[in-house]
Amino acid sequence: METLKKLTYAIHPVDLSNPNRGNSLMGVLKGVKIIEMVGLGPGPFCGMLLADLGADVIAVERPAADAGSPRPWELCSRGKRSIILDVKKPGAVETFLELIDGADALIEGLRPGVMERLGLGPEVCLARRPSLVYGRMTGWGQYGPLSQVAGHDANYVALSGALWLATQSGQQPDAPPGLLGDVAGGALYLAIGLLAGILRAMQDGQGQVVDAAMVDGSAHLLNFAISFLPDHYGGSFEKARPAALGMHWDRPYLCADGEWIVIQAVELKFYAELIRRLGLDQDERFVNEQRNPAAWATLGEELSALFRTKSRAEWTRLLEGTDTCFAPVLAPEEAAAHPHNIARNIYKTIDGVLQTAPAPRFSVTPSAELISVPPRGAHTKDVLAELQINSKRMGDRGQATASARLADM
Repeated sequence: METLKKLTYAIHPVDLSNPNRGNSLMGVLKGVKIIEMVGLGPGPFCGMLLADLGADVIAVERPAADAGSPRPWELCSRGKRSIILDVKKPGAVETFLELIDGADALIEGLRPGVMERLGLGPEVCLARRPSLVYGRMTGWGQYGPLSQVAGHDANYVALSGALWLATQSGQQPDAPPGLLGDVAGGALYLAIGLLAGILRAMQDGQGQVVDAAMVDGSAHLLNFAISFLPDHYGGSFEKARPAALGMHWDRPYLCADGEWIVIQAVELKFYAELIRRLGLDQDERFVNEQRNPAAWATLGEELSALFRTKSRAEWTRLLEGTDTCFAPVLAPEEAAAHPHNIARNIYKTIDGVLQTAPAPRFSVTPSAELISVPPRGAHTKDVLAELQINSKRMGDRGQATASARLADM
């Protein structure tokens, strides 16, 4: 049965007989076409996610000095087809509109109003392609007092309340770089919006605009924590912040070697297993006081002293693989070498760059195996040939050929 599972959920190698198709030869989104006006951060990540799942994502990139050069570290460009198009050149807007003629969705992450000024706003694009799902990725949204103001991930999650809730009281507010706003509150919500819009357009042929704002998405994520407030935190947001209650069975601990582990033995049976394996199951305080807030600080101090007596590796040998809700805190390089992650093929090294495999996994329509990130403009000639644009028109409209390293714009 285990062998069957491994075979069923394997990530299949891509057919390299036509490398210009990126990852679109297979995957659950095979047949879906996305045009991405490449910008910063969450838009390209969303495009990468959809390409990982088999969508034909055509990344429209600006002219740059690195055209045609390898860029293996630009993981958000993986699996896509890349073309260079200077939309400020005469005729280039028409080329862009020809690209969306057969597209299911569009991704853009420019400031509100920029696409309209380029002549590529929703009204123009939907008039030409009524079923198009027009995805707009911004920090503050398409409207509101701050919609035209510059910002980045930390600004959006600070205003939404997410950064405050993710920070210990009295501590400097820090969130994992880009994960809470750009990815969780931005790219993933845009992906859900695009796919939902495509499903709706398949029913009635009507496209629409998806306004995905990181301030909206990161605020929406709070609903999960809010749902626990009455039963677990007495209705208090302050008590829901990390370490606010000092629960000794739900916190990180420092080990003898300066590394960290995490314990989250919330349920009674898992807590019982934890104290048994730590040799504390005969101590009535640990046995009886899991739900007594008055005891948590003292018991936490004792566990802190205990965990400082051994290294992270020693505690891992004792507790990993048990129902104690334990895990070592690993750096990405360490995570890549962990047996569980190896068994699931989570991490890959492509062209010397450590990266993670597509997720989630599908039993019938698996994603393609990862391949090299295409150089900027690698597919310009092929994509424009599909539009039956000849070489003269390519030059007239500001395109660079796939072999050009420097675009003469």
